[in-house]
Amino acid sequence: MPVLPSWLAEPLWDQFSALLPARAAYHPDHPLRCHRPRIHDRIVFNKLLQVLRFGCSYEAIADTTCSASTIRSRRDEWIRLGIFSQFRQIALAAYDRIVGLVLDHIAIDGSITKAPGGGEVAGRSPVDRGKQGLKRSGMTDGYGIPLGHVLAGANCHDSPLLASTLDRLVDLGPLPEDITVHLDAGYDSNKTRALLDERGLHGRIAHKGEKAPIQASERWHVERTHAWQNAFHRLARCFERRAVVIDAFFDLADTITTVRSLIRRAWTTHRWQTRPRRRP
Repeated sequence: MPVLPSWLAEPLWDQFSALLPARAAYHPDHPLRCHRPRIHDRIVFNKLLQVLRFGCSYEAIADTTCSASTIRSRRDEWIRLGIFSQFRQIALAAYDRIVGLVLDHIAIDGSITKAPGGGEVAGRSPVDRGKQGLKRSGMTDGYGIPLGHVLAGANCHDSPLLASTLDRLVDLGPLPEDITVHLDAGYDSNKTRALLDERGLHGRIAHKGEKAPIQASERWHVERTHAWQNAFHRLARCFERRAVVIDAFFDLADTITTVRSLIRRAWTTHRWQTRPRRRP
């Protein structure tokens, strides 16, 4: 059973491989030129997708085609080159060009997940008996396409992460003049309203003490996106300790989510050679 269907895995690899630098099968400086050939990037890419989706360890997913140390070293090499962040930006740009990002309404919310191994951005979770946890402050457009995230310990409140989360809007280029930010009751404070006013943003914030169904707005999109991200078990139960590695996995998961939504929404309006026979 493939980790992703072919109609999604193939376009992902086509774009990802275009970002990779050219590498020879054998290292040109080897004195004898008889060492093992370099593991193909496609094999390592598929292994990273399996680690992301299933949440298993590198040793559990390694086999005769690729070792765990090769997966880690190639992952770190791609992180140093900025491949994962470029990958996500290209997917966002393609979605914006074909479908269109709904940037006049954005939603921001925090989500707490487990981090049993601790790490640079882990903290005591207030909802898991003080165990190590990870909080992400996620931002989505009006449909739920992930626009960016900020990582922090689970003991960090949502509202202090709002400013750094909104800073991710700078990477999106030209923005609408009127932007409404949808927030839950955790952001209901004068400090939050002052922050939004400074940036020229309109806030639609739920009020504390009122039941959510009565004042539910467009922020459910970000909650749905959190559920999409938690379907990748490496993010729902994170054993990575370094923030750059966690960011790389989030970039990969966000790219998959964006491309999947792009193919699904473009299926009824566009035609291409590898278009799925049925709507995804």
